[in-house]
Amino acid sequence: MRSAIEMNREFAQPKLPELAHLRTRQHTLTPPKTLAGKFALSLQNRLESFVAAVSVLPDTPVYKPSDFAWVAGVEAQWQTIRAELDQVLKFRDQMPSFHEILKEVSTITTDDSWKTFFLLSAGMDCSENAARCPQTMRIIGEIPGAVTAFFSILAPGKHIPAHRGAYNGVLRFHLGLLVPGPEGACRIRIADQICTWREGESLIFDDSFNHEVWNDTAGWRVVLFVDVARPLRQPWHWLNRKFIGLGRLAPFLRDAGMKQKTWAQNFYGKN
Repeated sequence: MRSAIEMNREFAQPKLPELAHLRTRQHTLTPPKTLAGKFALSLQNRLESFVAAVSVLPDTPVYKPSDFAWVAGVEAQWQTIRAELDQVLKFRDQMPSFHEILKEVSTITTDDSWKTFFLLSAGMDCSENAARCPQTMRIIGEIPGAVTAFFSILAPGKHIPAHRGAYNGVLRFHLGLLVPGPEGACRIRIADQICTWREGESLIFDDSFNHEVWNDTAGWRVVLFVDVARPLRQPWHWLNRKFIGLGRLAPFLRDAGMKQKTWAQNFYGKN
């Protein structure tokens, strides 16, 4: 791990013209070589193009928080969430790393520097964790279309390489809860835009665009990470919610649910 001096040195943010070629939903993994793989990717591209076309909001990598009526109410309560986070962080070292719950994440992280504390997820019993954070759960309940929620906890010096999400029918909401300095050293590139987190402020983006993350500080960065159904014109919004709901049947989510259950049984059996 780098020294605190190294992590707190000034960093040069790339100029936007140099990032223009990154405004893409293209996967960073090796393109599919099989006919079946190419066909599946073609279907995904067509589906995402359709979703973008019927979206209520423009098809853009990053959105203004003011585009969502519920954001101001959530931000006003951020310190309530932070207070509950502070309590669960006492057990940070016992929390599972993201790839230990969702094995597909091992394509971008395999160490113990990205911890998770799941509060809500399709096909996953998060009741024990949720019970520790009742006010946070109440606030999450104020977010329309929330389908996944957890505390995303990045260790000092952690870099998450370029990747993209699975489907543009959801948007990602980050609420800054613990953001160490210096200003901008905790940052995320979403397509050709560089964004930073601030405590008590929101970031909303389409994670199907290529993105990557840095925590170039000596401290831990924590956000409330919530996936919400993308607002679409009707009847597509209703159909999108139904489609997202089918995700709980996916084998990889069932596997993640079993791993979360095993962790919770071990953890709460001792605490």
